[in-house]
Amino acid sequence: MAHVLFLGGLGRSGTTLVERLLGELPGMCALGEVVHLWQRDIRDDERCGCGSRFSGCAFWTQVGERAFGGWGNVDVDRVHQLRESVERTRHIPRLASATTATAEVREYASFYSRVYAAAAEVSGSRVVVDSSKHSALAHVLRWADDIDLRVVHVVRDARGVAYSWTKRVSRPETDGTEEMTRYSPGRSALLWNAHNAAFGLLARRGVPVRRIRYEEFLADPRAGLIRLADFAGVPLHPDDLAFLRPGQADLKAGHSAAGNPMRFTVGRLPLRHDDAWVNALPSSQRRLVGAVCGPMLRAYGYPINVAPEA
Repeated sequence: MAHVLFLGGLGRSGTTLVERLLGELPGMCALGEVVHLWQRDIRDDERCGCGSRFSGCAFWTQVGERAFGGWGNVDVDRVHQLRESVERTRHIPRLASATTATAEVREYASFYSRVYAAAAEVSGSRVVVDSSKHSALAHVLRWADDIDLRVVHVVRDARGVAYSWTKRVSRPETDGTEEMTRYSPGRSALLWNAHNAAFGLLARRGVPVRRIRYEEFLADPRAGLIRLADFAGVPLHPDDLAFLRPGQADLKAGHSAAGNPMRFTVGRLPLRHDDAWVNALPSSQRRLVGAVCGPMLRAYGYPINVAPEA
């Protein structure tokens, strides 16, 4: 039985920071966004969070050997085929309403469960952390009989998320040849509603889900980590949080398969509230996102009207 802490939410909501801090805790192993492992790592041989190419990373080489007898034995085309069939946002209503899982759903989930179990064995960790974020993947994983799934639903103010999606961000793992995806504020607002609602639906299907607001977590990461470790079933000693300092965290190199460029940060990581969107996001776009996401912003405790700072 693989014990998995799945970080979910729309991209640019702070999941990478939460994952990096969780990965510093004993008994937890942060794997990055495993959903991208099949293409970006196995096929494209991009860089692991440790800096090595995937094929040259000793950790992931051992995981591949234990899970599949080597990554060369993984039928990546089959994984992609299954993903198109079952792991898309449009499939969530079907996944959520089903009383039994199809053979394709179980087959797709099995690829992940084998990776999780192997990573736990190689790292010696009680819990592996997957920051894939995708709500549809979480709905698939709930059907796996060999996964103890617990989900952390990370929510960030939709206007901050919208602003982040407009920024140009290079992908270091491609040596600067590619940038991360960008969305317009209107598009990101629709996605914010859809993905966050999907995690609410997951909770109603009996999956343990703990919602956290990114802004509150960042304000007191020590308390936030204690609560999340308890949710994951990992007991902590006060010394386990020694890597946290006021306004910063000291990070070791990790083995994140994919994700935000922050996954490559080693050493001091500033922990500060990022509210640049309040002044940088044009008022018309701020009002648009606020209108589209208004009901859920209220439900999560965010103010609807936010005025730029003088």
